[in-house]
Amino acid sequence: MTKDGPSAGKPSPNVDAEGRWSELLQPRYLAATVTLCLGVALFAFNEFFISTALPTAVEEFGGAALLSWAFTLYLVFAIIGGALAANLKARFGARNTLIAAALVFVFGTMIATLATSMPQVLAGRLFQGLGEGVIAAICYALIPELFPPRLVPKVFGAEAIVWASAAFAGPLISGFLTEHWSWRAAFFVNIPAAAIFVALVLAIVPKQSSIAQIVQPIPLLRLAGFGVGILLISVSNMLQNGFAMAALLVAAIAILINTVHLDRRSQHSILPLGAFAVGRPLGTGLWIVLLMPLAQASGSVFLVYGLQHLWDFSPTAAGFSSALMAMSWSLTAILVASLRSHDLRVRLIATGPLLLFLGLLGITVAIATGEFRLVFVSQIAIGAGFGICWGTLSQLLMDVSPIAERDKTSALLPTLQSAGYAIGAAVFGVAANLRGFDEGARVAVMQEALFAVFAMSCVISVLSLFFGIRTVRLARGPRSSGRRASAQRPMPIE
Repeated sequence: MTKDGPSAGKPSPNVDAEGRWSELLQPRYLAATVTLCLGVALFAFNEFFISTALPTAVEEFGGAALLSWAFTLYLVFAIIGGALAANLKARFGARNTLIAAALVFVFGTMIATLATSMPQVLAGRLFQGLGEGVIAAICYALIPELFPPRLVPKVFGAEAIVWASAAFAGPLISGFLTEHWSWRAAFFVNIPAAAIFVALVLAIVPKQSSIAQIVQPIPLLRLAGFGVGILLISVSNMLQNGFAMAALLVAAIAILINTVHLDRRSQHSILPLGAFAVGRPLGTGLWIVLLMPLAQASGSVFLVYGLQHLWDFSPTAAGFSSALMAMSWSLTAILVASLRSHDLRVRLIATGPLLLFLGLLGITVAIATGEFRLVFVSQIAIGAGFGICWGTLSQLLMDVSPIAERDKTSALLPTLQSAGYAIGAAVFGVAANLRGFDEGARVAVMQEALFAVFAMSCVISVLSLFFGIRTVRLARGPRSSGRRASAQRPMPIE
C-alpha cells in the first residue's frame, strides 16, 4: 500500500486537492494503475471480446442453440464471483484471492481454447466468469487502498475508459484474430494477459495482515438465490413465447427481491448496510448503478440490429454508433475526473441519468420519425451520461459506506452493473417479443417493437434520474459526517 494512501478510511483534509493524470504513470503508482486496469480489462473485454469469436466456434462444432448460453453462463457466474469477492478477500486476503481467481480464469480459458465441442466451450466460459467476477470486484475494492484520495477520481476515470474501450475495441480485435488466425486465438490472448496480471499482483498487492480474524461463513443459500434469479432472467430471454418469457421474468425478479430481503436480515450479509435504501446515499446510488445499465441495455441489444434493418446500414456503419458512445464515454470521463472540485463532481452525478434519458428519448424519436442522424447524436449523449457520473458515483458510494463494509460496496459495483445489463436484455426482449419482433417481421412491425423497447427504456432512465437527484441531495449535506462516523465505526466480528 502506498505511504500516502488513506489510513483506516479517515477523512483526508486534502480530498479536494488536485491530483494529476501524470501521477498515475509515475513509478510510484504506475504498477498499481496497470494492475487494476488490467484486472478490470480482463472482465470488460471478455464481455465484448468473445461475441465475435463464438459464432465461428459454433460453425466448427455446431450447436447454435448453445450460443446464448456462452454469454449467460459467463454473466451468471461473474455475478456470483462478484458476490463472493468481499467474503474471499476477508478470508484469504486480496493478494491470494486475486491469484486464485486468475488461475480459475486461466483454467477456464484453456478449456475453451482447447475445446472440441460446444459443451466444453460452455464449461470454459463458466470458469472464466467465476474468476473474472472475483477479479473485477476486488480490483474496485483496492482502488482506495492503493491510491491517495486525490488520485481516486483519476483511477475511476481510467477504469471508465477501460470499460468504454472494451465496448469499442473488443469486437474489432476479436474479429481480427478470428479472421486471420482462429477463434481460439481470441480466447488464448487472455492467458498471457492473466500471467502479467498475476505478476503485477505479486509485486503490488500487500500480503494479508497477520492479525487473525474470524471471517463470515459463505452464504451459499443466498448466493444460489442470486445466481438462480439471474439465470432465470437470462433464460427468459431465450424463449420464443412472450407470455412464457414474462412469467419466467416475474418469477426471477421475485426470487431476487426475496433473496435481498433475506440478506438484509442476515448477520452475515452479502450486500452492504443500507443497500437500495431510498433514505441513504448508498442505497439511492446503488439504484443508479443498476438502472442506468438496465435502461441502456435497450441499445446494446437492439440498436445495431435496428440500424441495419430499418435504415439498411452495413454492419460496420451500424457498429459506428457503438464507437461513438464509447468515445463519448471515455472523453467525458477524462474531463470530469480532471475537475478540481469534488463537490462539483458530486453535483454532476444527476446529469448522467439526465443525459441518458435525453439520449434514449432521441433514439425513440429517431425510430418514430425515421431520422437516423438523431441516433448518432443520442449515442454521444448516452456515452457522456455514463462518463460524467460513473467514476464519481463509484467513489461516492465507497466514501459513504462504513469502512467495515467498503469491500462489499466496491465488490457490488461491477456485479450490479452486469446484473443491470442482464435484466435489461431480458425485459426488453419480452417487450419486443410481445410486439411481434422477429427476424421475418415486416419493417412496420419491427419499427413498432423497437419504439416500444426504447420508450420503455426512457421510463427506466427517468427512474435513474430520480435516484440521481436524490443521491446528490443526500450526499452533499451528510457526506463529511458520514465519513467521520464510518471512520469511527469498529470492524465487525466476522
